[in-house]
Amino acid sequence: MLVILTDEQVLPVKQVCPGCLMADRGGSPRWQRGKLGCGRLIEKSGDNKPRVYECQMGFHLADIN
Repeated sequence: MLVILTDEQVLPVKQVCPGCLMADRGGSPRWQRGKLGCGRLIEKSGDNKPRVYECQMGFHLADIN
């Protein structure tokens, strides 16, 4: 599950992504085969840390389970 990280909150992508021009037709991030198509990986997972991505809009997204 992808979530958006801010300085003070963890937000569901449903609150932010529908307004993004890079989102898919359903207003969700372009997440395919374990990769974020509308962003880039900035921190790999390890030691119980989730992968962190930066989207085209500048938000940080975490892949949590």
